[in-house]
Amino acid sequence: MSDLVSYEIEDGIATLTLNNGKVNALSPAMFDALNAAFDRAEQDRAVVILTGQPGILSGGYDLKVMTSGPENAISLVTTGSKFTLRMLAHPFPIVAACSGHAIAKGAFLLLSSDYRIGVEGAFNIGLNEVQIGMTMHHSGIELARDRLTKPAFQRSVINGEIFNPQAAVEAGFLDKIVPASELMDAAKAAATQLKKINMTAHKNTKLKARKALLETLERAIELDQQHSIVS
Repeated sequence: MSDLVSYEIEDGIATLTLNNGKVNALSPAMFDALNAAFDRAEQDRAVVILTGQPGILSGGYDLKVMTSGPENAISLVTTGSKFTLRMLAHPFPIVAACSGHAIAKGAFLLLSSDYRIGVEGAFNIGLNEVQIGMTMHHSGIELARDRLTKPAFQRSVINGEIFNPQAAVEAGFLDKIVPASELMDAAKAAATQLKKINMTAHKNTKLKARKALLETLERAIELDQQHSIVS
């Protein structure tokens, strides 16, 4: 489907694989490709598996764009936050198959998914914004507040603590971890199980359960467009 995001459909399961360099940087072009892939998955009425290259889901926003000027940074964050909204309201289940590292917006992809599987190993998962001189954006704060445990929220968002995969489960970034060799089998098994639920009920319940969060994120995106995130 795209050089940046490959699309494979089999038995009602769409596997979307990020492929943008060694860190799968999330650029404007990457979000265009992701949105196109989600459009297709929605048309196919497929359960989605979102994954990356071996060893990494994503290292976050494209730093070349983020450091090219305040307007470009705000625009990219706005695009990313709107994609978060799309994931959270997607009418079919999303399984994140985290193939290794997931940093910054890469970790927010996990927080935007319905079920998250990671892999064992020396991998880093978390939000490093304050480590690299970026004030956390409002939408990121609100998503993390909703999906992480209260102690992990403080340690992650405010302190910039990065977690190994097992600690990421305890924090709320992941639901389970498996050996790397079993990741895709586990993701497909989860997606196959999710295919059995009633999708109309899934969509309506998701929107009802996340109504307050979605409304909060919409307001947060408006606030983020008014402020630079680079300290």
